[in-house]
Amino acid sequence: MPGTPYAVNDVMTRTVVAVHGGAEFKDIVRTMRRWRVSALPVLDSDNRVIGVVSEADLLPKEEYRVRDQDPDPWPAARRPPDLAKADAVTAQKLMTSPAVTVGEDITLVRAARTMAHAKVKRLPVVDGEGVLKGIVSRSDLLRVFLRSDEDIADDVRREIATHLMAVPVQPIGVEVRDGVVTLTGRVRDTTLLPLVTRLVRAVEGVVDVHCALEGPLRRPNLDPDLPGSVGM
Repeated sequence: MPGTPYAVNDVMTRTVVAVHGGAEFKDIVRTMRRWRVSALPVLDSDNRVIGVVSEADLLPKEEYRVRDQDPDPWPAARRPPDLAKADAVTAQKLMTSPAVTVGEDITLVRAARTMAHAKVKRLPVVDGEGVLKGIVSRSDLLRVFLRSDEDIADDVRREIATHLMAVPVQPIGVEVRDGVVTLTGRVRDTTLLPLVTRLVRAVEGVVDVHCALEGPLRRPNLDPDLPGSVGM
């Protein structure tokens, strides 16, 4: 719907490569290599996401492969979780759990914040029961910046018309070039300009906002010596 913030459902990848908890180590590696991914959701028998297995979860197998001959006698004392993963052979033992997931209807802003907070590159998308529905990656979240300048301009005009109908004293010009919005024209109340800028900046795909809006023209004071005379 025009004017509605984009949700994860609008940009996520719906065909997802995943493994079940019983998948063995070499099968996981083969799957990652075949599909050129660095992480896989791990599912239970009802296709609910129970974790994520990534390349980082698999690397301890190589790191500690020859630990009996390692000159450092204390690696296990320093990183017991890694040592446990080095001995694991199934996805359920290797995975990071619980998985950080998102719902289909959350906004891209919330998804981006979740991704940044969890320090992950992608998020499994689940329904209310935790069943896998898709996956959203960093590149998916950036797809809104591929919107055409024309579409962005239409949304900007809609936001201005909806929230500031009584404010302009002349039509507000909206120009968009490579996602950068320039606003020109005059409004009755310049105290609303920060609000206008925030509304426009929130439109999906906007890269930056140049607000050149001005207040109404003031009439010159033709007789400044007349008592009580002020410019209009």
